[in-house]
Amino acid sequence: MLTKKEQRLRRSRQTRERIAKQGVARLTVFRTNLHIYASVISDDGTKVLASASTVEKDLRAELSGNGGNAAAAALVGKRVAEKAKAAGVEKVAFDRAGFAYHGRVKALAEAAREAGLQF
Repeated sequence: MLTKKEQRLRRSRQTRERIAKQGVARLTVFRTNLHIYASVISDDGTKVLASASTVEKDLRAELSGNGGNAAAAALVGKRVAEKAKAAGVEKVAFDRAGFAYHGRVKALAEAAREAGLQF
C-alpha cells in the first residue's frame, strides 16, 4: 500500500509525462502547511524562467502574517505570472504536482490566469 506522499508523487509523474509531450513551459506548484511555491520551468525542463513563493521577503511584507492560505497563494500566482510575462512566457501547462485542484492550488492558478498567463 502506498503512502499519501507516494500516491501524490505517482500522480505528478504521470502529469509531467503528458506535459513534456506538449512542448510548452510548465507552471509547477509545491505547497507545505506554511508556504506555497510556484515556478515556471522551460519546455525542456532545464531552466527556471520565473519563480515566486511566500518565503520571499517582499511578498511576506504584503501578507497578513500567514503564508499558508488562499490569499497568499493568489499573491504568489499573480507574482509568478508577472515574472513569467517579463521573461517572455505567455503560455504554460499547469503542473499541480499531484495536489488536488482545490483551495490554495486553485487560488494560485486562477490568480495566474487573471494576471495574463494562458493555460
